Amino acid sequence: MVFILTKSMNRICLSTAYLAPVSYYAWLLKADHICIEQHEHYTKQTYRNRANIATANGVMPLTIPVEHNGGEKTPIRDLRISDHGNWRHLHWQALTAAYDKSPFFEYYADDFRVFYDSRPSEFLFDYNMKLQEMICEMINMTPHLSLTTHYEAEGDFTDLRSVISPKTREHSALYTALSVPSEQTETCRYYQVFGLRHGFQPDLSIVDLLFNMGPESLLVLNNCTKFCTT
Repeated sequence: MVFILTKSMNRICLSTAYLAPVSYYAWLLKADHICIEQHEHYTKQTYRNRANIATANGVMPLTIPVEHNGGEKTPIRDLRISDHGNWRHLHWQALTAAYDKSPFFEYYADDFRVFYDSRPSEFLFDYNMKLQEMICEMINMTPHLSLTTHYEAEGDFTDLRSVISPKTREHSALYTALSVPSEQTETCRYYQVFGLRHGFQPDLSIVDLLFNMGPESLLVLNNCTKFCTT
């Protein structure tokens, strides 16, 4: 499908992301067109290979190990996943322990488990995109996506490649808004398994929303789009 862009359209550029946060999917829902960056160099400690989930002990990061090419900069599309540390097994154990008591984990579990019992792709970018496609189908989202054909430092788009980041998570508009309950944010806050123990945790991985809210995830995301600001 070819998308014809006009100045009136809301065009954004996002990095690839592993089980991306709620804010990422809110942007996917809000924007008229989304470019996923595949030519940038890999950056450490970002959502490109990291996700945050809610556990009995608080927020826990899950990180996919990647192969480094002797210190050379590698385009994200060419970055290979490493099998170091049996990470697939550990990630699935963590997801199961965190969400097996959530209302919709059992409903979605088999579809997600395929990504941890097998190797659907040896490349991080492809792995993330396959997960994202499946999650969008589960939420009933149809974002208008394309992949970048080359790297542009700036252009006719809103650049979110470094904005949605675990380093700035607590300073994002969505995180700030949802940190304190209010009438304005009530429709963006949702049930969390460990909410009574730790309070509501804003902007976690999309799986936190999906496993807890199921088909209502789309409604929550739609309410979150008003906090998609840069």
